[in-house]
Amino acid sequence: MKAEDFKRINPNIIEIPMDYKAGMKVPARILTSPELYRTIDEKVIDQITNVACLPGIRKYAYCMPDGHAGYGFPIGGVAAFGVNDGIISPGGIGFDINCGMRLLRTNLTLDDIIPIKEKLIDRLYETIPSGMGSKNFIRLNRVELNSLMESGTDWCLERGYATPHDIEHIEDHGRITQADVSSVSDKAVSRGINQMGTLGSGNHYLEIEVARPEGIFNRQIAEVFGIDRDNQIIIAIHCGSRGLGHQIATDYLQVFDKCSKKYGLEVRDRELVSAPIDSSEGQQYFGAMACAANAAFVNRQLIVYGIRKVFREVFGIGEKDLGIETIYDVAHNIAKLETYVIDGREEQVLVHRKGATRSLGPGRQGIPAGYKSTGQPVIVGGSMESGSALLCGTNTADTETFGSSLHGAGRTMSRIKAKKSVRGDAVKERMARRGILVKTAYLPGLAEENIDAYKNIDAVIRAVDDLGISKMVARFQPILNIKG
Repeated sequence: MKAEDFKRINPNIIEIPMDYKAGMKVPARILTSPELYRTIDEKVIDQITNVACLPGIRKYAYCMPDGHAGYGFPIGGVAAFGVNDGIISPGGIGFDINCGMRLLRTNLTLDDIIPIKEKLIDRLYETIPSGMGSKNFIRLNRVELNSLMESGTDWCLERGYATPHDIEHIEDHGRITQADVSSVSDKAVSRGINQMGTLGSGNHYLEIEVARPEGIFNRQIAEVFGIDRDNQIIIAIHCGSRGLGHQIATDYLQVFDKCSKKYGLEVRDRELVSAPIDSSEGQQYFGAMACAANAAFVNRQLIVYGIRKVFREVFGIGEKDLGIETIYDVAHNIAKLETYVIDGREEQVLVHRKGATRSLGPGRQGIPAGYKSTGQPVIVGGSMESGSALLCGTNTADTETFGSSLHGAGRTMSRIKAKKSVRGDAVKERMARRGILVKTAYLPGLAEENIDAYKNIDAVIRAVDDLGISKMVARFQPILNIKG
């Protein structure tokens, strides 16, 4: 079957039928637009149809508009599995467990930032460690790390690193309850114990952005989210569980490589090795993954603590006047137990989101009380030159995509190819001409993350808005960027 023979449900949904590949248990759906469909290559088609072959999958295997090839699952992949007959797969979650986004609002405007922007970015760069292997001001022992992995951001609240408002506005209040520290290896602990409160490397960043009036698509919802003045300063954080999560994924890929044979699980791609959810190995990985997810929530919270400290120092005013508050914190590499109506009845499933964001609609349980009328904020990270976007969840996502939406702009080229296309110093100069100051410990990383290495963020957010699985609220433009 050729790509032109795929079923076009509507201009934004391409369906690949079950007879495309032997072993497919459900159809696969590419959620896209006519403009973006050109960016979906054969590797993505192969990966999402391999996902459709996994045991216990429900309804469809989805690829979001920002989709591109990844490890096992495509980035932008979403799949839900029955808890009694389904699997759990590290390839469906990613190495950077609970990589995610935090968005902060402030009382500041662009006029407040311009006079001190060099001082501000210097102090942020000194305070928030970035780069591969970076370590933070907090020194933990194993007991404290265990407590952090079990308690999530409650650990931060108890020690003065978070406010009750922060906790209320983090997905699942910053704590996945299935965390089991006994399932985390000593090697994973050793890699993560000194990295809490750090950005890391790759595509991670801390960005100061502006909410310009022309970037507000829905002022009523924007105001509910705390975006309530022209040229308001917004702060975006993108990072995850660092070495801890990476080692947990590595550990359990090895475990699953052996046990998948024991359970008779045949996968078309070794990167999709899995275990039954209800097996001992599956439960151990679920418990370890939840530990890494909780650590990632804590990591972003500690970065927020550092940001508040720097802003107090640089502006010489207190917390109340600065008004730095969490709009939302959302995971985009995770698997979670959630309940949806499938074939007319409610069923609990394990939803894998790999480069995809939860997008719960208005009234849905599990979102902050203040957002019940709007739906959950959906934070979309772009490239460091394009800024980010804020959307909100919809009830259409609840019924059509297991409450899921996109997570970012989505890459169009590999990091190696991106580095061959432009030099890091050229990107830095280009950003300066556009009024964006950037600091990084690794100049070639700017080339890896340059704007041409990504899809057009405006195109991908329009696609999910057209699909009805998220609603556009605002776009933000970058002015200061610390590149991990």
